Amino acid sequence: MTRWFSRGYLSLMYLFLYLPIVVLVIFSFNNSVFSGLWHGFTWRWYHELFNDSSLLTIALHSGIIAVLASTIATIIGTLGATALFKYRFFGKQALFGLLFIMIIIPDLVVGIALLLLFHSLDMPLGFFSLLLAHITFCVPFVFVTVYGRIVSLDKNLFEAAKDLGATDWQVFVKIIFPLLIPAIIAGWMLSFTMSLDDVIISFFVSGPGFQILPLYIFSAVRLGVTPEINALCSLILLVTIFLAISSQYLLRGRR
Repeated sequence: MTRWFSRGYLSLMYLFLYLPIVVLVIFSFNNSVFSGLWHGFTWRWYHELFNDSSLLTIALHSGIIAVLASTIATIIGTLGATALFKYRFFGKQALFGLLFIMIIIPDLVVGIALLLLFHSLDMPLGFFSLLLAHITFCVPFVFVTVYGRIVSLDKNLFEAAKDLGATDWQVFVKIIFPLLIPAIIAGWMLSFTMSLDDVIISFFVSGPGFQILPLYIFSAVRLGVTPEINALCSLILLVTIFLAISSQYLLRGRR
């Protein structure tokens, strides 16, 4: 009885979580503009999506921000994880705690804090404010991913390299970095996905001259969810799932 109850409970939970996503994907092929009823299968909305030049420009903006933010955040997070693992210095535990706190702080708080910071620095809102904001919330996730990998490595490898005369830089380049490649790639993919999907923080730090996909979708759905928006969300969902699965595979494949 307990087994059937637990299975039924889990099935209802999964149904509640994923049924709306399935409906969204299905209605991206619906041959109707605003109807909630099925009117036949069509590729029309995907065709219109790929022929919308303004939307493709916005998608390019999102891609540029996501690639740059994830790459810079991966570099900072990887170096930070290595430094916190190898060295002892004043404030190490405080910095370690701050990085983990950044993960659980609500996006609303981070967005408002960054907006106040940019305003105090007289920085115009646009490309650079978005880029800096995305780097800020991506770094802790890269750090956690890479640090979780580096603590599992055998410390005797580093000590042996030092005994053989290797410098800290040589130890990092020739030993640590190759062993961390799966975690680094996974951290980059996770950061790319988060940057591509972020709405709340981007809403506070974006300007009128540089728009990205999440904010475009957020504005468009106020007038009603069209099948073109469904098609766009379906493609973003596909990219997100691919990156999430790939990152998990890389983390598990080389342990």
